[in-house]
Amino acid sequence: MHIMEEPYEMKISRTVLERRFFESNDDRNGCRLNPKENYAEALQNYYEAMRLEIDPYDRSYILYNIGLIHTSNGEHTKALEYYFRALERNPFLPQAFNNMAVICHYVRLSPL
Repeated sequence: MHIMEEPYEMKISRTVLERRFFESNDDRNGCRLNPKENYAEALQNYYEAMRLEIDPYDRSYILYNIGLIHTSNGEHTKALEYYFRALERNPFLPQAFNNMAVICHYVRLSPL
């Protein structure tokens, strides 16, 4: 089992954050906001996106991405919180379920 990271970068399609930051340069790839070497800046961008975005579906992917960053930083409790919040808004997010299971398996936590 492993943490699923691949799909998150392209899932946020034209959210408020993308419209705000990428209007001038036609870059629609969210990975520019989540570079692996700069998690602190990526977190700030995602928190700003949460403030601006109103669509629950898009918010679910923003929350999922925040969970990924916390997972990468080894902050498993925070990651689980954000995966749960993402699933509250979008229960059809299998990668969040997978990542929660992986964390619980390796950290020996119970999700309930």
